[in-house]
Amino acid sequence: MQIHVVQPGETLTSIGNTYSIPPQTITDSNDLPNPDRLVQGQALVIPIDGRYYFVQPGESLYSIATQFGIPYQELAQINGISPEQPLAIGWRLYIPPMTKQSAAFNAYVEPFGDEVTKALQDRTKEAAPYLTYLSPFSFKVKRDGSLDEPPLGPLLDIAKANQNTLMMEITNLEEGAFSDELGRIILTDTAVQDRLLANIVQKAKQYGFSNIHFDFEYLRPADREAYVKFLQKAKQRFAQEGWSIGAALAPKTSATQKGKWYEAHDYKAIGEVVDHVVIMTYEWGYSGGPAQAVSPIGPVRDVLEYALTEMPSEKILMGQNLYGYDWTLPFEEGSQARAVSPQQAIEIAATQGVPIQYDQAVQAPFIEYTTNGVDHIIWFEDARSIQAKFNLMKELKLSGMSYWKLGLPFPQNWLLLSDQFEVVKE
Repeated sequence: MQIHVVQPGETLTSIGNTYSIPPQTITDSNDLPNPDRLVQGQALVIPIDGRYYFVQPGESLYSIATQFGIPYQELAQINGISPEQPLAIGWRLYIPPMTKQSAAFNAYVEPFGDEVTKALQDRTKEAAPYLTYLSPFSFKVKRDGSLDEPPLGPLLDIAKANQNTLMMEITNLEEGAFSDELGRIILTDTAVQDRLLANIVQKAKQYGFSNIHFDFEYLRPADREAYVKFLQKAKQRFAQEGWSIGAALAPKTSATQKGKWYEAHDYKAIGEVVDHVVIMTYEWGYSGGPAQAVSPIGPVRDVLEYALTEMPSEKILMGQNLYGYDWTLPFEEGSQARAVSPQQAIEIAATQGVPIQYDQAVQAPFIEYTTNGVDHIIWFEDARSIQAKFNLMKELKLSGMSYWKLGLPFPQNWLLLSDQFEVVKE
């Protein structure tokens, strides 16, 4: 696969000629919302086997081969040239496909109301072939230890058809928000714990879940040790069924990080108990906050590098957003940004006639535009930003990635994933 960033004056025809591929193939693979009006800065994934590289000033066959981890003699042979042949600037070299790495991928799917909509079913079907786990969000714990379950509809059948392990997501959500008081009850009342674990086992058997995942957030700092003990108790119970256990963790950079989202999440102790963790490395830019990249590469790296000092890499799934936000400017406290898909962001850029810009420091694209006299900025994801996350995932040798959440289209993500990874199926 090749990532191509659209330059001024380019069309699908000219891009197709560059890569010797029909323009319609590019349109179909990227599900382009704007095939007749490409946007400057738009990142396309070119669905070819391997990729092409265009020689830059000062480069040699040896330096290019080293960049891609290929012996220069082999690169010369592949391209039918002499190993000593000087390379002209702009010359096109073919780079063969890299060896795929095995990795695990999870995606959350959050139905609203009483059913799984047709649109959400379709998005889940599109993503399921690329997933190890499918996680309906969520089974909400009640104060008596019972569970309020989400609508599952055809999700179970979709998971079965695609060999997805069903991940049962257990949360302390109450009236639409994470509740520290509900968390306190669960973590300190033995009778409630016992009823909860019994109910989880009953529901997991009923629906076929074999991975139980706890997303307890906004817990009281005083419940830090109680949470670890609860996870130990849960693991012991679920081991009797042959099930694995996981936990979602807030994005910390130190063991002593302050704040109610962080203090009760003991990376080291939790990492010793559970089989895997999802680290929620997103929402630096969030709907109720000032405009910025949702998952900037620097802070994401900082969190993951800290996590690696507390637990083994093979337990870690990097959290990744599948969406962006459209903020009105200037930001005002109390305002809410609108969630947009990468495809929507591209369409807005095309409609508004503005380029897509890319911030190299945070490795994320953004769009600036004005409508009805109001300034806007959209930070979102594209092929370049997700590739930066894949590169980090490989560099740190993480177990895989966990997506929040299905529903908004991002075809370039799945194209690049399938090109670089063998998806683990348990």
